[in-house]
Amino acid sequence: MTDYDLIVIGAGAVGENVADYAHKRGLSVAVVEAELVGGECSYWACMPSKALLRSGHAVAAAKRLGGAAQAVTGDVDAAAVLARRNSFTSNWDDASQVSWLESSDIALIRGYATFTGPKTLEVDGTTHTAKAVAVATGSLHTLPPVPGLEDAKPWGTREGTSAQEVPESLLVIGGGVAGSELATAWASLGAKVTLVARHGLLGGMEPFAGELVADAMREMGIDVRTGVNPTRVDRDEHGLVTTTLDDGTTLVTSEVLAATGRAPGTGNLGLETVGLTPGEWLDVDDTMLVTGTDWLYAVGDVNHRALLTHQGKYQARAAGEAIAARLQGTPVHAEPWGAHVATADHASVPQVTFTDPEVASVGLTEEQARQQGIDVRAVEYDLGSVAGSALQADGYSGRAKMVVDESRGVVVGVTFVGQDVAEMLHAATVAVVGEVPVDRLWHAVPAYPTMNEIWLRLLETYGRPE
Repeated sequence: MTDYDLIVIGAGAVGENVADYAHKRGLSVAVVEAELVGGECSYWACMPSKALLRSGHAVAAAKRLGGAAQAVTGDVDAAAVLARRNSFTSNWDDASQVSWLESSDIALIRGYATFTGPKTLEVDGTTHTAKAVAVATGSLHTLPPVPGLEDAKPWGTREGTSAQEVPESLLVIGGGVAGSELATAWASLGAKVTLVARHGLLGGMEPFAGELVADAMREMGIDVRTGVNPTRVDRDEHGLVTTTLDDGTTLVTSEVLAATGRAPGTGNLGLETVGLTPGEWLDVDDTMLVTGTDWLYAVGDVNHRALLTHQGKYQARAAGEAIAARLQGTPVHAEPWGAHVATADHASVPQVTFTDPEVASVGLTEEQARQQGIDVRAVEYDLGSVAGSALQADGYSGRAKMVVDESRGVVVGVTFVGQDVAEMLHAATVAVVGEVPVDRLWHAVPAYPTMNEIWLRLLETYGRPE
């Protein structure tokens, strides 16, 4: 006898979705959670970070608009922003999310889960068994190997999203998405921010994205330094942090935030008891079934396919349905774009970086497409020259790029950079996922005057079909 059809380890957004979709198909399901139900996204990542950013974005947008700019007579109210952020985390109380589990008839097991063998878990001394287990333990913040940094008790991304006071000054180490967003957020709240990055900002995206974001950061007063690394960090008896950089300069700040990487949340799960290596990412197929098993699944960050909450939830929907189908003996549709797979993970991942300007992208960059051997043609256009953008903000600055697979005549990547581009991304995602032929896109007429007219301008730059 097994206790449950499925046990999900981790009650974050991803784990909740695996449990929900499997339960809707008739499985008995439990989730195990050692911290807060709702996980990283609800309390220390997506929601609080965007709450920290939004007010600053709104004030900056107003200042770019004649008539509204004259009404802006003060700065962002940091205390009000922090209070609003706290409301989105329910003050780090998970009661409402626990209630949702209860209302959905999904059992909650509090504590740390460790495998003691296949299909068997121990949680705080109690053994639980299941026909299938899904690991949704996410990823963990890691510190770069800088002498003195750990002893200096730096902020990680959790502290960077949950701090209750604005530091007078802040050094951000890392120019990726998290570092760029948190540098923007705390600068908008009044901190004097310095950001240092080994290379440019937002590596892995189209090069102009990081360049435009860095320029905008400097305009808002952030000291952006690229091509430098910290070599030593010390916190003194007064709490001040001194950071030495490899160019010989030093920085003294109230706080230092390290945002340089993530590690798999698999170190203490007892994976060795089921033939896997603790502390490593879990390799899966497109139904999220762990390689070499017929009962273990890994969903979300922990499989290292796409470290994004929305993509993990997409995987979770597929996995929950696939687990139910296998346990109930019904067909599993594992063909590309089938009901039980996460095909979009491979080349159709959407992402928004909520800096100012925002960066919204989906699919492949031009470089990534060329590396895959695709016959590429890419076109770019000044987003600020579109009528809708001129109405959106005075002196609107932005850029758009479309990457086309010439052999198939379909769009494989799109990037927008500019104010308010996040809400434009889904149309691009549909075009990439749906493999809409470029010739057909000419018939998708953008409403005038909106910023979506950029699609027409990109197509005109690409050329009319003959």
